[in-house]
Amino acid sequence: MTEPTPPTPGDDGDAQRIIFAITAALLVLVVTYKVGQSDAPVQAPVEVAADAAFSPPAESTIPAGPDGDAIRRGRLIFTASAAHAGQYVGNGLTCSNCHLDAGRKADASPMWAAWVSYPAYRAKNGRVNTMEDRIRDCFLYSMNAPASKAGAPPPYGDDIYRDLQSYFAWLATGAPSGKPLPGRGFIKLATTPIGHDPVRGAIVFAGQCASCHGANGQGQANPDGSYTIPPLWGARSYNWGAGMTGLASAAGFIKANMPYGEGNTLTDQQAWDVAAYVDSRERPRDPRQTGTVESARKQFHPKGDYYGQEIDGKMLGS
Repeated sequence: MTEPTPPTPGDDGDAQRIIFAITAALLVLVVTYKVGQSDAPVQAPVEVAADAAFSPPAESTIPAGPDGDAIRRGRLIFTASAAHAGQYVGNGLTCSNCHLDAGRKADASPMWAAWVSYPAYRAKNGRVNTMEDRIRDCFLYSMNAPASKAGAPPPYGDDIYRDLQSYFAWLATGAPSGKPLPGRGFIKLATTPIGHDPVRGAIVFAGQCASCHGANGQGQANPDGSYTIPPLWGARSYNWGAGMTGLASAAGFIKANMPYGEGNTLTDQQAWDVAAYVDSRERPRDPRQTGTVESARKQFHPKGDYYGQEIDGKMLGS
């Protein structure tokens, strides 16, 4: 068999061979690329799970400069309210008594989750609230500002609000805005078949809570008037307008967080009963009450908490 005669330069055979060589080279490249692609692992887009827990930044990352100074002042106000905003605090509580671990703990109304949720409408006052409005209400009700030296919460625009909001915004670093985050607020407990009962709650309180809060619920006071353990009722506790007087809020907080450091050890029934016991004790007047207890109950306490009910022969809230 004879070999084909090579074409002379410039004839049609030469051009065809050049085209063939180029085409073959391209085919080799394409096949090589495809093989490499099929051998490489396929990586799905990275997505954060919708129910992934959010972690606030470490305190060591608070920046230097004016921003960091405001964040640190806000943290001090939050954790030692009487020492750093005392003219507006009328009881023995600090913000971190309800918002545990300096506002960091999930299921204890953490401030990183609150920050990304405002402005928001609140049925409590029937309007859209800013974060400043929300903080003001905490001073008014939870900190019982009417009994403070100032007789009222901090005025709008006060540096106290600016510092607290700086702290909250820093806690929420990296959190998605406008999206309910897991761990926000307090957990929601389903009602139990036998309901809640202060008498049963008193028994649970004596066995599970009194060692810290005292048999009479008045907490552990320090010589300077501050409290190591907060009072749960009486003149030095939150007033009747505070959110914690709502049984559902109190039960959810207790279930997830109490006894302190041993959250989720009480049964749901025990949490409801302890909430009923604590919230059926007398405490400072609801600042919104301008008429009778009964009229205030109808207007401000329609969900059946203990305000305006008779316990041990006395109408609560009077």
